[in-house]
Amino acid sequence: MSRNNPEQLRRILETVRTISLVGASDKANRPSHEVMAYLQGRGYRVIPVNPRLAGKTVLGETVYADLASVPIPVDMADLFLAPDHTDPVIDAAIKKEIPVVWMQIGVINEEGALRAENAGVTVVMDKCPKQEIPRLGIPPVAQPVL
Repeated sequence: MSRNNPEQLRRILETVRTISLVGASDKANRPSHEVMAYLQGRGYRVIPVNPRLAGKTVLGETVYADLASVPIPVDMADLFLAPDHTDPVIDAAIKKEIPVVWMQIGVINEEGALRAENAGVTVVMDKCPKQEIPRLGIPPVAQPVL
């Protein structure tokens, strides 16, 4: 299946439940903060990752320094990083066996994407889930009954 096709995006957004948002911000006017709040509002659990904010709380979730520090399994790493900063995060996602690496709009790393895909990771590049969810008509994520 080719990268970024609508069926692939739909499958990802309908099956993912826990997302590590790498490059999370505590500033409400930043796109990463807005996307994190949107995803939480749609029922996803979003774990913020940012070494500068590690140990603090963003939108009710503890911030971790890096993917390796996140103590729970995640289904997707959503990268809000400059393309030249994505390689170590992609490698960490591969090592942690995160099934999906999603690179935000403008975040393009063909070599890193190929490396991840060769390791069995699904890659989305140059897309935003906040735009794709309504475009594809993805319903809110059902919350587990506790």
